[in-house]
Amino acid sequence: MRPYDQLQEAPIMKNATVEALIAIVAALLAASSVAWAGSQGGLAVGGVPLFALAAVVAFVIQWFVFVPSYQAQTEKWYDITGSATYVTVVIGALLLAGRFDARSLLLTGLVCIWAARLGTFLFRRIQKAGADTRFDDIKPSFVRFLMAWTLQGLWVFLTLGAALAAMTAASVPSFGLVGWLGLAIWVLGFGIEAVADAQKQAFRNDPTNKGRFIRSGLWAWSRHPNYFGEIMLWTGVALIALPALSGWQFVTLISPLFVYFLLTRVSGIPMLESRADERWGDEPEYQAYKARTPVLFPKPPQTDN
Repeated sequence: MRPYDQLQEAPIMKNATVEALIAIVAALLAASSVAWAGSQGGLAVGGVPLFALAAVVAFVIQWFVFVPSYQAQTEKWYDITGSATYVTVVIGALLLAGRFDARSLLLTGLVCIWAARLGTFLFRRIQKAGADTRFDDIKPSFVRFLMAWTLQGLWVFLTLGAALAAMTAASVPSFGLVGWLGLAIWVLGFGIEAVADAQKQAFRNDPTNKGRFIRSGLWAWSRHPNYFGEIMLWTGVALIALPALSGWQFVTLISPLFVYFLLTRVSGIPMLESRADERWGDEPEYQAYKARTPVLFPKPPQTDN
């Protein structure tokens, strides 16, 4: 690299580091605010609100795994750590609350089933691929790589928020019609996500599809059906938790909104759409697929005219 290039790059790297620090602080402030709200009227362990304790654990696990990951310059443990954190936090909350009502047991089971399936799927995928290109630019930077792990802690805590608030709430209302509706939505969302992932993996495993884009199965209904399923299943979790919430705990219903925001505005769809445009944006077939297929919310596929 020429000295001029280094001088040009230096301000960019500095700005990226500052932005990463701001993101870390913002994530911790957001988590602290939700931790306070979700703890109101909830159970405590040794004088410490159980809901807030769950938030601390979610972040500490990320930072613990971040250290060796940064030293080894690898992101291979990122996704599996996130899934393991979901399982650890929700089971820990169940055991510490010591309350094994139907809602708490169901929420724990649903989260564990989802985390085990997705975590295993993502871990196998990165093992096969060898790397996740999303991390290529940020791995060398301590602060920027730390930001990724800190944001994952925020992701885990906020998406689990409604479930944790219900499991640690003072009251234990009956499951009710809203709970059954939430369960139905979760099942549908989980099914959509799992089927979409399986279809895309099968597509990639076929050598004849190398370098091509998928447009069959659920991917003919939506360009990102797996993300639609993800949003649906967390909406289902929020509905199951809803009857047990009160007062400030309703803030934790931000869970599905947070998932929607991240997937549609931050790390999910914008990044994948940009990459797809770079690879196939000039191809008429991709342009036609993009024109007839919605980004997120599915609709029956249309045939080419």
